[in-house]
Amino acid sequence: MTMTKLSLKRFSTFALAAALLSAALMLAACNDGDDTPTATGTPAVTGTSTTPDPSPTAESETRTVEADNGTVEVPADPQRIAVISRATGSFLALDGEPIAVTELSTNNFAALLEHQQAAYRAATNLGPSGSEADLELLASLEPDLIIISVPDSDFEQMKDQLKAIAPTIFLSFQSDWKQRVEIIAEAGNLVDVLDQQKADYAGRVTAIKATYSQVIENDTFAEVSRGANSEPAVFTLNGSFCTEVVRADIGLDIVDLGEGGESRSYEQIGELADYDVILYPVDHEGNVTEAFRPMTETTAWQALPAVTSGRTVGVYCPQDRSYLGNSQYMESLDRGLAALPE
Repeated sequence: MTMTKLSLKRFSTFALAAALLSAALMLAACNDGDDTPTATGTPAVTGTSTTPDPSPTAESETRTVEADNGTVEVPADPQRIAVISRATGSFLALDGEPIAVTELSTNNFAALLEHQQAAYRAATNLGPSGSEADLELLASLEPDLIIISVPDSDFEQMKDQLKAIAPTIFLSFQSDWKQRVEIIAEAGNLVDVLDQQKADYAGRVTAIKATYSQVIENDTFAEVSRGANSEPAVFTLNGSFCTEVVRADIGLDIVDLGEGGESRSYEQIGELADYDVILYPVDHEGNVTEAFRPMTETTAWQALPAVTSGRTVGVYCPQDRSYLGNSQYMESLDRGLAALPE
């Protein structure tokens, strides 16, 4: 049969349409089982996918930290951290933002930077000390990590309650302050801040040792102090935490009288004549502390050779077991040593 030109044209159009339809069906068959965009543009979930979730939740991520109470499993990135007793100032000094704290002394608070003081005020106050912390209030805050530094005996009484609330990092009073700060930074995910503060502290220590090497090598030192709760007419010799720091890191010749030093009466002030340089406490602004001022007004103090020769040094000691606070101590020590007569 012979086709006309018109019939041939219709046949070609029909063949082309059939070919396009066949190709579309084959493409659909190839895509069978793939994710198909929904109305919102989100791939539809299928039952055949075995690809793991690339971003597990923070709650499922943990790591271990070695503390004075052993190996503790903590959240990889804790968000709700409570700090108790001596851990409070150390954590805040690392730019930590706790949900709960215990009270800081005026001296400890003054050592913090402005934004760190704001973080302290924003946190829930659990009480004046570790042994008096309100643990029921702590539990109601639902922390995901607790960091506590108290005497061993206090922790023994509290540990079961604390561990029932959240993973707990315990730091003994007996451990080295630098080790405690390292553990706090590791547990709180604040290692970057710690590294910066360690570098600043190391720089200050190196500068003091180089600048005042003759004084450090040749002079004997005594540190005297009085706290707000000191008994009348009593002072402490070599009792602040900062004496440990300057003895270990600067190498000052300052007698180790144990933690807390020794109590002496005003009648023993004259014994300080045996020392070349006397360190005494000043506040954050460099003023003699209110508690120590009565001692400076005694005749015995004013008659000391170190006092009459201008060889007394006012030092600010926050006693908060942090590189930030101890850098401030080194800064005040640097200023005092610079003012000593030749």
